[in-house]
Parts: sequence; structure tokens; C-alpha cells
Amino acid sequence: MEVQTWTYILVGVTFSIYIGIAFWAKAGSTKEFYVAGGGVSPLANGMATAADWMSAASFISMAGLISFMGYDGTVYLMGWTGGYVLLALLLAPYLRKFGKFTVPDFIGDRYYSQFARTVAVICALIVSFTYVAGQMRGVGVVFSRFLEVDINTGVYIGIAIVFFYAVLGGMKGITYTQVAQYCILIFAFMVPAFFISMQLTGSPIPQIGLGSKIVGTDIYLLEKLDKLTTELGFTEYTTGSKSMVDVFAITAALMFGTAGLPHVIVRFFTVPRVKDARISAGYALLFIAVLYTTAPAVAAFVRTNLIETVNGQAYSEMPDWFSKWEKTGLISFEDKGADGLVHYSGNASTNELTIDPDIIVLANPEIAQLPAWVIALVASGGLAAALSTAAGLLLVISTAVSHDLLKKQLKPNISEKGELLAARISAAVAVIMAGYFGINPPGFVAAVVALAFGFAAASFFPAIILGIFSKRMNREGAVCGMIVGLLSMVFYMLRFKFNLFGPTTPEDWWFGISPEGFGMIAMIINLLVSITVSSFTPAPPITVQEMVEHLRYPKGTG
Repeated sequence: MEVQTWTYILVGVTFSIYIGIAFWAKAGSTKEFYVAGGGVSPLANGMATAADWMSAASFISMAGLISFMGYDGTVYLMGWTGGYVLLALLLAPYLRKFGKFTVPDFIGDRYYSQFARTVAVICALIVSFTYVAGQMRGVGVVFSRFLEVDINTGVYIGIAIVFFYAVLGGMKGITYTQVAQYCILIFAFMVPAFFISMQLTGSPIPQIGLGSKIVGTDIYLLEKLDKLTTELGFTEYTTGSKSMVDVFAITAALMFGTAGLPHVIVRFFTVPRVKDARISAGYALLFIAVLYTTAPAVAAFVRTNLIETVNGQAYSEMPDWFSKWEKTGLISFEDKGADGLVHYSGNASTNELTIDPDIIVLANPEIAQLPAWVIALVASGGLAAALSTAAGLLLVISTAVSHDLLKKQLKPNISEKGELLAARISAAVAVIMAGYFGINPPGFVAAVVALAFGFAAASFFPAIILGIFSKRMNREGAVCGMIVGLLSMVFYMLRFKFNLFGPTTPEDWWFGISPEGFGMIAMIINLLVSITVSSFTPAPPITVQEMVEHLRYPKGTG
């Protein structure tokens, strides 16, 4: 069968599973809609957390970034993985013990302020909408190539599917859908990695293949890749071009941003006990490690195959996958030399090939000439990754509006049925807005997601970490810190990412730090403002201080 036929079959089967789970796990109460009733097992929650966190950026874009950026691209690998460890150790158990539905819920109660809750809602909406734009863009990329529709139509299809199971099932439906999506996305990511590792290095384990010699030669894979890239005018693959300051800043921003992501934090409210939150965090880390330890190998494999497949070849004789990706606009050729040959180069004046990093993982099995069913499997895995995270983000947006704004502030006497209806309506509106951002994204998937992590680091992380470990931190400090941190990040992004105040170059960056890394600076600003303001304003009430102290002690210690 052809790739498109296989794609229709596999995508149809997986979508049927998602819809079936949504019917089976339909939420009947606000607790089921917000936190799946609080009864999810640690193993299931670990798989759901992994799927929720490993978004389109992890599945589709991260290996592509490493493939093109080489050593520099590993900042995403280190930042996202390190951030999860930070979240699992420092935040998850304490927030589960607090026992609320959302991050704004924690901030509103911990800082005894409705205004603090409102600021947290605004931060949650900004982070979630920025993040979800990348997911919907990922959905559009997959559909545009494998179902041969334009990207916008692909986004519309993705909206319809997410709308169905997110609005109907809430967190209960999303949780069990994400368990299925994890199984699909990890299988889809690993199968071509096994095949290609065997082809290139003779080792079926990609992690070992990355450090092995190429079959039939005495040359190591990375040694050959370094030679290929430098010959074409690119930076040596295993040597970075970014400054150490920027590498550190991006890694830190991604780490602290991960620990402040509301759609990941809420996952730890779905288990019955604090102990289960710790166990599910451990499971999730193991499940995440499977993909994250494989991504560098996939990046090196596809970079090697891509260069050898396209460079110096006649454009008229390009393989079938090349012309199909050309139709999506994500790869393009300009015959500058008028010789009919494709010249791929690191020199902008002579380079004739433009490749979007988002296609690398999706095109990987086609470039390696793997069977049609493997190519279709990767498509279904990419959709699973994007849809799982999109659903989690949409739930955060929904609960921020229905629970934190409506129930906690505007209409405290609203019935449970009314609140559930409001949650579903706000989820529906959020899906539509997410579709708009997917059609008009501010960049490629991983870059957009990196900005979302910067917003989370700049706003939530200091408020949460100080709220858990500092009895002296008060509402004035937390609110001022969140506002100043978020505004710092917004200004820097508008100034240097979107050039709102005039053209800029990397030489204009403050301290040599890129917009993706400025979240670290904004987080430090937030911390300094929070601590300074709280030092000059009244201490929190005794009841709040006792609550903070109670959070930090395990049950049964007295």
C-alpha cells in the first residue's frame, strides 16, 4: 500500500481510539473535568504526564533543531529534561499536598489575594496560548504532508479532534487519551530510529549507534557528519557556535520554565496521594528518557542521510518525498547556479536549499527509504504528540476561566452543573483561538514553545517556589514579582523576537542572551522584586505561615 493509504488507516485507527476513550471517560463532575476525579494510578499518570509534556516540540521539532544546530541544539535537550527533574523534586509533591485544582488556585490561596489569583490566571493564559500555538502548527505540518492538504486545513482537522475529547471528557478523558497517545508516539519515534541505526551503524540501539562506526568503514558516524558539515560551509556538528552565556541562559530558562508549566503541574493533582505524585513523577521521567536519549541519534542519522541524498544531485531526479514536501512550502529549491543541481551550503549566497527544521523527524523515514507503514506510523505519532499537549493546555485555559475567574471570583455561588458547562464553553472558545494561533504562528514549533517556557519561568516559577519554601513571602511581593517578570519577558520578546521597535541583530541582545534564553533573566528579576518587596511589607497572616510549614512536612512526622 502507498504511504497515504497507510496514513489514512493508522490516523483513522488512532483517532477512533481517542474518540472512544472520550466517550468512555466522559466527565460527570467538575472534579472529574479538572483533575480526573483525583483517582488516576501513578503508572497511568506517569504515561499521561510524559505525553502531556512531550509535545510536538519534542517529537517533531527537537531532533530537527539538534540536526541543524548540532551541539547548540542540545540546549533544548538539557533544559527540558533538567526542568522535569526540578519539577518532580521541588514542586510536584508539595503542590499535590496542597490539594487544589490549578496553579492560580495555589497562588490565590497561598498569597491570600484574589488579585494574585487574577494575575496568575493572566500568566496561565499567556503561557498556554503561546505553547498551544506550537502544537496546532505541528498538527498542520503533519496533515499538510501526509494527507496532502494545506497546513490551515490540517489545523482545522486537529481543532475538531481536540475539541471533541477535551470538551467532552475534560481531564478524565484527556488523561486516558494521553496514555494511548504516549504508547503511539513513543512507538512511532523508536521504530524508524531502530531501522536507521541498523542501516547506518549495524546497531539496532540508536543510542549506541550514535557513537558507532558506519557500516563497512572505520569512520565514526559523528566524525563523518563533522566532515560533511564543514565541507559544506556549516559549523562543525559537534562544536557549538553559541556563546556559553546564551547556552546557559536558554538551558536555565527551559529548566525553570518546565517547572512552572501549569499544564504539567496540574497532572500531579490527579493522583490520590502525595506519595503517588512522587511515584508518577518517577515513572514519567523514565518514559520521557526513552525519547530524549534517542533524539540526538535520530538528529545525526537524518542529517547524514539528508546531506548525502540531496547535495549535488540533479533537481529533476530528486526522490518522491522531496517534491511532496515542496508542496507544503517547508522545503524549497532555488537554482542560483542555473545548472539544475541542488547545492546545499552554509553560505547564504550560494545555498540553494531551504529546509524547515520541523520536517526533519517526519521526513526521516522517507529519506532513509523505510517501508510505507513506518512513514505513516511517524505521522500518527506526530499527531499524538501535538494533540496530547494541546488538550492539556486547553484544559488549563478552560479551568483558568471557569474555576479561577468564574467560580472563585465572579460567581462564587454558581452550581456545579453551571461551572461544568462554563468549563466546556471556555474549552471550546480556547480550541478556536488555538486554531487561529496555529494558522498564524510566530515561528517554528520549538521556537514558539521555547518562548512559552520563558513566560512560565518569568512568571510562575518564583511565585511557586517561594510560596512553598518561604513563610515570609507575602502577596505584595509575589504579585509585583509576577507582573515585573512577565512584562520584562514580553518587552524583550517584542523588542528582539518581533522587532516591534525597529530592526535588531544578535549583537543588540542584552548580555548576549537570545529571546529564548531571556526567561532566565526575567525569572531572576522576578525573584529579586518578590524578595525585596516582601521584605518591606507586612508578613503573611499566621494561618498562611502555618499552612506553608505544613506543606513541607511529610505526613506522620508530627
